[in-house]
Amino acid sequence: MLAGLAPWLAMLGFGAFHGLNPGMGWLFALSLGLQQQRERVIWLALLPIAAGHALAIACSAALVLLGSQLISLAALQWLTAGTLLLFGIYKLFNYYRHPRWVGMKVGLRDLFLWSFLMATAHGAGLMVVPALIGVAGLDGGHAAHGGHGMHGGSSMLLAVVMHTGAMLLVMGATAWVVYRKLGLAILRQHWINFDLIWAVALLAAAAIAAVLAM
Repeated sequence: MLAGLAPWLAMLGFGAFHGLNPGMGWLFALSLGLQQQRERVIWLALLPIAAGHALAIACSAALVLLGSQLISLAALQWLTAGTLLLFGIYKLFNYYRHPRWVGMKVGLRDLFLWSFLMATAHGAGLMVVPALIGVAGLDGGHAAHGGHGMHGGSSMLLAVVMHTGAMLLVMGATAWVVYRKLGLAILRQHWINFDLIWAVALLAAAAIAAVLAM
């Protein structure tokens, strides 16, 4: 029972972690709200940001389903572990680098595309692949064929929705607390290096994927 719930709880946990990370969008939305001096702008900005992030996670889910049709579960898990390890090492030594694309004058479509690119570039979708494999209930071989593949796809779709909901909830709460209670000054005084934490999280995901592969 607990083992079956673990990947679902992991998707929720990753959603909360992604939502807490300012690089995934809440800081951008907060800056837009402060610039225009309207709290409503923050909530409007968070929606396309969450949608773009969800698309990046959904793309990873689609790749998991495709991979499970082509290679064995063990090979897929080892491939995931190796990719996570390499990308985690890269981010560990390059955590200060960020993709640049938009300025502060953006529309909802720009926010959606920006969020998708940021989540992809930082490996947000890659980070949740071990949990997605568990959610899909893949049991080895070409498990995604036929009815099992349809069931796995619907399970992963639900997991993406839950992940995005948790992210949006945490993003909204964090942005509200900073906007209403703390202000941007607290970020200058007590900034947490989430980029370094993100790199460590990628390496932790790689370790989990390796353990599952064994």
